[in-house]
Amino acid sequence: MGAKGFFISKAVGVVGIVLGAGAVATIIALSVVYSQEKAKTDGPVAPTDGTGTTLPTVTTPAPSNEPWDKYRLPQSLVPETYNVTLHPRLIPDPDTKLYIFTGTSHVVFKCVEETQLILIHSNKLNYTKAGDGPLATLTTEGGGAPAPAIKSSWLVEKTQYLVLQLGGSLVKDQKYKLSTTFTGELADDLGGFYRSEYLENGVTKIVATTQMQPTDARKAFPCFDEPAMKAIFHITLVHAHGTRALSNGMETGTTNQTIDGMDGMDVQVTTFEPTKKMSTYLLAFIVSDFGFIETTLEGVLIRIFARKAAIEAKQGEYALNVTGPILKFFEDYYNATYPLPKSDQIALPDFNAGAMENWGLITYRETALLYDAKYSSNSNKERIASIIAHELAHMWFGNLVTLRWWNDLWLNEGFATYVSFLGADHAEPGWGVKDLIVLDDVHRVFAVDALASSHPLSSKEEDIQRPEQISELFDAISYSKGAAVLRMLSGFLTEELFKKGLSTYLNNFAYGNTVYTDLWDHLEMAVVESGTVKLPGTVDEIMNTWVLQMGFPVITINTTTGLVTQKHFLLDPESNVEASPYNYEWIVPITWMKTKFNQAPIWLTRKSDTKLEMKVTSGDWVLANLDTVGYYRVNYDAANWESLLKALTSNHQDIPKINRAQLIDDAFNLARAKEISTILALRTTQYLTKETEYMPWESALDNLDFFYLMFDRSEVLGPMQAYLLKQVTPLFIYFKGITGNWTNIPPGHMDQYNQVNAIGKACSTGLPECQTLVQGWFANWMANPAVNPIEPNLRSTVYCSAIAAGGAKEWDFAWEQFLKANIATEAEKLRAALACTKEPWLLNRYLEHTLNSSLIRKQDATSTIVYIASNVVGQPLAWDFIRDRWSYIFNQYGGGSFSFSNLINGVTERFSSKFELQQLEQFKKDNEAVGFGSGTLAVEQAIERTKANMGWISENNQPVLKWFEDNSKP
Repeated sequence: MGAKGFFISKAVGVVGIVLGAGAVATIIALSVVYSQEKAKTDGPVAPTDGTGTTLPTVTTPAPSNEPWDKYRLPQSLVPETYNVTLHPRLIPDPDTKLYIFTGTSHVVFKCVEETQLILIHSNKLNYTKAGDGPLATLTTEGGGAPAPAIKSSWLVEKTQYLVLQLGGSLVKDQKYKLSTTFTGELADDLGGFYRSEYLENGVTKIVATTQMQPTDARKAFPCFDEPAMKAIFHITLVHAHGTRALSNGMETGTTNQTIDGMDGMDVQVTTFEPTKKMSTYLLAFIVSDFGFIETTLEGVLIRIFARKAAIEAKQGEYALNVTGPILKFFEDYYNATYPLPKSDQIALPDFNAGAMENWGLITYRETALLYDAKYSSNSNKERIASIIAHELAHMWFGNLVTLRWWNDLWLNEGFATYVSFLGADHAEPGWGVKDLIVLDDVHRVFAVDALASSHPLSSKEEDIQRPEQISELFDAISYSKGAAVLRMLSGFLTEELFKKGLSTYLNNFAYGNTVYTDLWDHLEMAVVESGTVKLPGTVDEIMNTWVLQMGFPVITINTTTGLVTQKHFLLDPESNVEASPYNYEWIVPITWMKTKFNQAPIWLTRKSDTKLEMKVTSGDWVLANLDTVGYYRVNYDAANWESLLKALTSNHQDIPKINRAQLIDDAFNLARAKEISTILALRTTQYLTKETEYMPWESALDNLDFFYLMFDRSEVLGPMQAYLLKQVTPLFIYFKGITGNWTNIPPGHMDQYNQVNAIGKACSTGLPECQTLVQGWFANWMANPAVNPIEPNLRSTVYCSAIAAGGAKEWDFAWEQFLKANIATEAEKLRAALACTKEPWLLNRYLEHTLNSSLIRKQDATSTIVYIASNVVGQPLAWDFIRDRWSYIFNQYGGGSFSFSNLINGVTERFSSKFELQQLEQFKKDNEAVGFGSGTLAVEQAIERTKANMGWISENNQPVLKWFEDNSKP
C-alpha cells in the first residue's frame, strides 16, 4: 500500500518541541506489499527514499519576510568548491555517552548579487567559535578587497540555517571563503552522518555512514543544500587504525597522524580525489572495518563492501558479477561513458531506504546487495539485480544531469525505476523480468492513482518547500507512475528515438540541472529529425495530459458500434476530485488486437467519443492495451466480455500472457468502481485450472487478497476457500510433476515464482497433501537445525504455513533461527513468517519485541507490526497495540526509521464495519496533540477506505457468497 505526498496543514506544533534533538523525521511511505516472498522481500521497494526533518507548523503568526525564515536559499551566492574534513568517533564520549563527529569546512563561493547576508544550511551542528567571535570566519579568495566583518551570526532551527549578517556588502563576481569548525552527533537515526551497529563474533561493531537525500547533507557539515547548488568537493576523513574510509572519489592516500588532545590520539587520515561537480544530496562518506571484493572493467574499478563475515561467505559475488554488465548496458543505452573511475557498492546493516545512488559510492540495505545461494531465493536475486540497475541508472540520469528542484523528483525516480527492468533484463536475459513492471509498478500504482486523494506527477516548485514536503514526494506515484508513463512514452516513440533524445539531453546538460520539459524538448527534436513517427501533437502536449493531472482513464470500447470513449477512472465514482487543467481527458495511445491478430495502433485524442473501426462480427473479440504498455484500464461491452471469457476458457493462449493478467486486474477494479459486476470479475478466475503462468495467477491472487481482507471474518470465507482450493489444486499437481515430486527446482524464473503461489495457496486453502508436505519439511529442519532441507525459494511460504499450523515449539525454534541468521534475506523470511502463528499470546509477545531494538532493528519495526496485522488473528492485536502505544512509538521512532504511513495503512486495511470506523475516528481525535507525522494522510485515507469497504460489503456480501457456493462444488 502506498501513501501519496501530502502537505501538513494542521498545527502539529507540539511535536517539534517535545522531541527536541531527535526531532520527528518524515519517513516516506513507499508502497510496500509485505505479503509474499516474491513481492520483493524487503520493505521499501523504492531504492532511494530519504529522510527529512519534520518541523512544527505554527499557524498563528503572520509569515515573516526575513530571508532566513524562508525555506529556499536566496540566489545571491553560488558555491564552487568545498574542503571538508570529518572525524567520526566510533566509541562513545566518556562524559556524555554520545557518539559524535567533529569537522571543519571551507566553502569557496562566488557572489552573483551584492548582499550583506550569508545563508547556508546547517542542522543539528554545534559550532566552535574563537573567543566571543562569530560562528564562522570569512575571507576573500583570489585577491580583491578584504571581506566585510561578520556583524552577528546565529542558527535558525526551523529553516535549518546558519545566518551571518555582515558589516558591509559582498562584491558581485568576487569569490569568498567561509570557514567553520563544528561538532555533530553520530546518532542512530539513519539520516545525515549516522552510525550503524552490528555484532561480529559477539562484539558490537560501529560503522559511520551517510544518507543525505533529500535534505540531510546539512546535518553533516554546513552547505548550500539544494540540488542546483552543484560544486566540487574535496573530502578528508580522519579515522581510527584498523578501519577504512570511503567517499565518492577514489582514495588518494592514507597517512598516520597524532591529534593533539589531552593524551594525543593516534589516527589515520585518508584523502580522496576531488569529486566531479555534483549536488550535496549525492555525497557519501563511510568509516568501517568491512571487507571487500573487486574487479575492473575497461578501466573502471568495481568494489563490493560488506561485513567481513558476509564477504568471507561470498555474499558479494553475485552483485560483483552483475554490476559490470549492467554498467556497460547503461553506457550503450545512454550512449555515454561512465563518468567516474570507480563504482563502489556497500551493504549496510542499518539503512532506511532500499539503496541510495551516491555518486561513486552506492549504499544498500544488506538484503538489496548480498546474495547467498544457500539462503537466498530467486526473488532475492532478482531484487538485487533490479536495485543495482536502478542505482546505476542514476549515475547518469540524476547524478550527471540533476533535476533543478525536488518537485520534479518523479522524473528522476520514475526513470530509474523504468530502466532498472531493462538493466536487470540485460544481466539476466532468461528471466523475462521486463514483464514484471506490470505487476510491480503499473498495478501497484493503479490502486493509489484511482483514489480521489491522489496527486499529479509534477508539483509546482512553490508547493514543495519544507524538508517534509520533499520527503513526501518519495511515493508510489513518483516511482511507479513515473516508470509507467515513461514506459508508455518509450513505447509510442519507439525505443530507438527515446534513446536518441535521451542521449542528446544527457550530453547537453552534463554536470548541470534541468526541469522535466528539457527532456521532452530533446525527445521532440529526435522525433522531428527522424520523421518516421507520426504523433497527434508534440511530446510536450501529449505528456502534459499524463504529468499535470492526477489519475488515469478507463477506455471503454463498444464493439457493436465501434465507439471508443474515455473517462477518469475512480475506485469510488462518487468521490469529489479537484479541477484539472485538462478536464480529466488524456491523449491515449491505443494498441489492440482482433481475435489473435494485431491491428494498427490508434490515438484517442482528448475530444472523447471517437468513432474507431473496432466493430466485430460474432465469434470475434477485441483486446486493447497490448502487454499493458499504456497507463490506462480497458472496459468493453457485455458481448465482448463474454467473447473474451470464452477465449480464456477454450484456449487461453490466444490472449497474450500479460494481457491475461491485465484482464483479471481490470475486471476486479472495474467491479470495485461499479463499472461491471463483481460476478463478472470473479468469472475471469474460472479458467485458472488450466493456467500455469505466473503473471495471471499473481494478478488473480493479488485481487482476491481484497476478498480475504473483506471476508476472512465472515460466512463467505468457507465457500471462498473451497473455490480457491478447487482452482489451485491442478497447479499444485502441475508443480509436483515438473519438480519430480518436489525434488527439483522448476527451470524458469517465473515458474519458480508460481511454485511459491501453488504451495502457498494450496496450503492456506487446506489441501491436506500440501500441509503434510510443508510440515514435514519444517519438522526435519527442527530435528537437525544445522541442515535446512527447505529450498530457499520456498522458505517464506513453508515457514509461514508450518508456523501457522504449529504452536509455541515451532515459533520458538523459528525465533531462535532468526536471532542466529547471518544473512539478512534469511532473517527477513523468518521475521515475516513469525507473524503467521494463529496463537494470540505469541503474536502479542512478538508485538512487544518490535519496540525492543536489540531484538528487532528499528528499520524493521513498522514492517513487523504490519506483518502481524496482515494475519487475521493478529490484526485486532496490532490495532490495540498501536493505539495503546502511539505516543511512545511516535516519539521513540520519530527519527529516520519509522514509516508511519505504512503502519497505519497496514493495521487498518481490513476495516469494514461501523464500529471500526468509529474506533479509527476516535484514534484520530485522541492523538491530534501527538500528531501522525508522515502518516497524517494515511489516517485520512484509512477513514476514506473504511467507508468504501463498508459500502462494498453491503452490496456484494450476498451475491459473492452465492457465487462461491455455486462454483466451489467439484
